[in-house]
Amino acid sequence: MRFFKIIAVLIILLVGAYAASMYYFVDESKDFKIEKEVDYPLEKVFNQFNNLQNFTRWNNFFTSSQSVDIDYYTPYEGQGSSISYIDPKNDTDGEMFIRYENPNKSLRYHLFEDRNENPTLVDVKFKAVSPTKTKIIWVVQTPKLSVLRRVENFWTEDRFAENIDKSMANLKNVLGNKVEKDNQMAAIKYDSLMVENEESKLLLGINVSTSNKKDALFKNIVMNYNKIYNYTTMDLGKRDDEFGFPTLITDADNYKDKEVSYFLGIPLSKKFGVTDNNFSFRTINASQNYVMYYKGTYEGRVKAVQQLIQKAKKDEMRFGDIRQTFIERPTEGQEVNMKLSLSVFK
Repeated sequence: MRFFKIIAVLIILLVGAYAASMYYFVDESKDFKIEKEVDYPLEKVFNQFNNLQNFTRWNNFFTSSQSVDIDYYTPYEGQGSSISYIDPKNDTDGEMFIRYENPNKSLRYHLFEDRNENPTLVDVKFKAVSPTKTKIIWVVQTPKLSVLRRVENFWTEDRFAENIDKSMANLKNVLGNKVEKDNQMAAIKYDSLMVENEESKLLLGINVSTSNKKDALFKNIVMNYNKIYNYTTMDLGKRDDEFGFPTLITDADNYKDKEVSYFLGIPLSKKFGVTDNNFSFRTINASQNYVMYYKGTYEGRVKAVQQLIQKAKKDEMRFGDIRQTFIERPTEGQEVNMKLSLSVFK
């Protein structure tokens, strides 16, 4: 009996010593600042922060769990917008509000976690370093914690910083795809032959062999594009702004063949394990290309392909695959809008 009394006294002393050290040496809340730069214009960056539907697509706080469920409330964008979330697998829930907005300059968020009545206060400031670079500054104040919970303040800043690092990687992927798509759309000059240097890309897609009779090839392309798109968005949980334009790779002159083999894929930022054996990754190496933009029936692309091949032969260049990048998603019964790229080399 005496032994248990001694143990109880020791526990009380330890708890008391812990509480005293937390009270005198650890602040009840924590303030810190984190700065980052991204290579994208201020307006495009700000829109990813003041629109909470955009925000939750790349912020690691929300993307790190597959089981989180988010509800969005009007006005959806800017001051007054808010969300609530619940993650049953990780037993967490909360609410987030945009309390203040100064367009393209600053935002103030309040984040309430796990029924805590005191929010995490986050002020985010934006500064244009150049027309194509933006500095983002987070000023964070954590909620006041009871004496027994103040130990959490030792790792709060590190946890927040790690979340921002992962979020910035996601944001760069999102903005990279948006800018690439915007630039490609703005640069289109139909039926004009151009020379471009293309960087390497990673595609997730399907290898296919199919008939080249009448419109059978295009129907097959549409069918397989829908498979890839559904797998990427539904099974992998990717959003449209997380990947680039679908690209088809095939032999340059196989439009004359009765049967055509091709690889059709969607550009992604990194490789990962694929559980469905129908899909695989393929890397497109960096190359110099002869390029034409084409809009019309899919069968009508042949004339543009022939022009690219003739140009390569005239310049005494060897050529490889032809890449068909669909600027607008291929849809049965509709015209195509595409970029045709013939890789060439000496």
